[in-house]
Amino acid sequence: MSKFVHLHIHSEFSLLDGANRIKDIPIIAKELGMNSIAITDHGAMFGVIDFYKACKANGIKPIIGCEVYVAPRSRKDKDPNLDSKYNHLILLAKDKQGYKNLSKLVSLSFTEGFYYKPRIDKEILEQYHEGLICCSACLAGEINQAILKDDMEEAERVALWYKKLFGEDYYLEIQNNGVKQQVLVNQKLIELSKKLGIELVATNDAHYSRKEDSYNHEVLLCIQTGKKMSDEDRMRFETDELYIKSPEEMSDYFENVPEAIENTVKIAEKCNVDFEFGNTILPNYDVPEEFNTHYDYIEKLTKDGIEKRYGKENEKYDDLSDEIKNRCEYELNVINKMGYVDYFLIVWDYINYAKTHNIPVGPGRGSGAGSIVAYAMGITDIDPLKYNLLFERFLNPERISMPDFDVDFCYEKRDKVIEYVCNKYGYDHVSQIITFGTMSARMVIRDVARVLDIPYIEADKLAKMIPNEIHITIKKALEQNKELNELYESNAEINKLLQIAMALEGMPRQASTHACGIVITKDPVDTYVPLYVREGSISTQFIMTTLEELGLLKMDFLGLRTLTVIQDTIDLVKRDKNIDIIFDKEMNDSKVYKLWQEGNSVGIFQFESQGMTSFMKELKPDSLEDIIAGVSLYRPGPMDQIPRYIANKKDPEHAVYTHPALKPILNVTYGCMVYQEQVMQIVRDLARIFIRTC
Repeated sequence: MSKFVHLHIHSEFSLLDGANRIKDIPIIAKELGMNSIAITDHGAMFGVIDFYKACKANGIKPIIGCEVYVAPRSRKDKDPNLDSKYNHLILLAKDKQGYKNLSKLVSLSFTEGFYYKPRIDKEILEQYHEGLICCSACLAGEINQAILKDDMEEAERVALWYKKLFGEDYYLEIQNNGVKQQVLVNQKLIELSKKLGIELVATNDAHYSRKEDSYNHEVLLCIQTGKKMSDEDRMRFETDELYIKSPEEMSDYFENVPEAIENTVKIAEKCNVDFEFGNTILPNYDVPEEFNTHYDYIEKLTKDGIEKRYGKENEKYDDLSDEIKNRCEYELNVINKMGYVDYFLIVWDYINYAKTHNIPVGPGRGSGAGSIVAYAMGITDIDPLKYNLLFERFLNPERISMPDFDVDFCYEKRDKVIEYVCNKYGYDHVSQIITFGTMSARMVIRDVARVLDIPYIEADKLAKMIPNEIHITIKKALEQNKELNELYESNAEINKLLQIAMALEGMPRQASTHACGIVITKDPVDTYVPLYVREGSISTQFIMTTLEELGLLKMDFLGLRTLTVIQDTIDLVKRDKNIDIIFDKEMNDSKVYKLWQEGNSVGIFQFESQGMTSFMKELKPDSLEDIIAGVSLYRPGPMDQIPRYIANKKDPEHAVYTHPALKPILNVTYGCMVYQEQVMQIVRDLARIFIRTC
């Protein structure tokens, strides 16, 4: 083990306060000769999984923690005169139980204790302290505040309370942070340690990586608080010492209390939290009592659906073609072997609820439309055999991630489906999912310029020099825009602005709720991940991809206004014309295709642009396949094939197939390779031919 371990570190997920990028923390630790380091963000655990993975990738042992806020009274008390202030406390997870308890405490701090900040109290700390190590925190800690008020009796009382609760896992935290008040506090904490028999631990409350980053951190605080660097009343730390110091720096400062340094290593040895990735954790789905297994139920639903979708009057499953039956049984076998029977049943259940409660549901999109089981069960309404869609694109034994049905619901009634899911599985088993807005290149330039008192008109002009491209960075913009680079090189003020902006660019700015993501869990959600509350809406503290990595079931409940418009139209036609319309049936009306042929496509999603309108007028679509191909072709890359597609549609004999085996695959798109399924099928079929000829 190293001689010292940092146990009090704020990453970029101490939003607009911590300036340590998670990807850099383990690298810096390794450079400084440490083999372990902690994350203790303010009040939340947003970044712990990313931190864990980054540490593991760099051979550094991750310590999972949080600097929580403690309410002065009960977490439920919210009197502005008594409860607007709070104390800090460091909690570190020793083991799996410790992580679960930390997650629970942080969740409750949001769901029950939020008042200015997410707050816990001593009541729930007593309930969920097992597996946790506790440190007394910075100057904002309860003991330190008592010391600063010269109330040593209160400081002693608080210290003894924590010692009684945590025993040997409670430490008095002394810091080397360059703050004058800290010197007095350190002296008193050392005295308390000797008097009460409580061990000391040395930390540095690192908010940024290196000493020279302190100014950038001050700018970040101003962005958070809406202040300028010139404001006298702005929030400031009045020190440039809150960085990730070397073991030597920490040891030299605390040479008179070497045990405080040694205890950091002892604590690191106690902390052993590991996460499992890729093990799917599905919620329990209750099947009717007459079925012995969940597979029996999905098989029954599927075969009944197959009869309904493909069978003629009184035609049973066994009477259908071998192509249909073989495809059905192959898919059921794969679904069962991969452990996704319950997944299909869960999705079927809430879609069936929507369809039986007059809530419009989309016909399906994405790779899920390639499943005949999904089509039979009514999860999708697109025939995969008719459109030659491949199940393997959606699910196959080589696929690492979970399958994913993107389901569209009527925008106005989407919440009813979510309410149904909450009632079925329990409100504490269902949660929305967090997402983070980051400081983009243009945004961070404007933010930093405001903080530095640079006039908005100048900042706006500078920001607009950043190309309007996806994933653009200031560094890339300097390479692409000669004028911007010249200003950067010649103007000291702009150089300073852009240097700071680049240091802060890409950091998370605020948390919000994912537009459609929902997670459903076997046990209460906060058993697996911490919860976050924003404007009364509860979400997970981990983003969608992280939840998937942890094996949790993530669903997309998309609200689509188009479905609402379609349903309203169907209702109006029925009311005014007494005509029943089933909008996904009989798609051969020539009058409909005439709209595209004549360029009358204003108001039709994906067909409104001038380029798309011109393409459709030239293509003259007369089938749904042409419309589908048109949407697929009109994007970067495939657009190069548009002239060939149009020419071959007008004269199919003009289509050229480089191998006879390609014709049955590409004839529907006139010899053009348009769809991913076509690529997959070509590779598969040509490989078979190659193997046979070898």
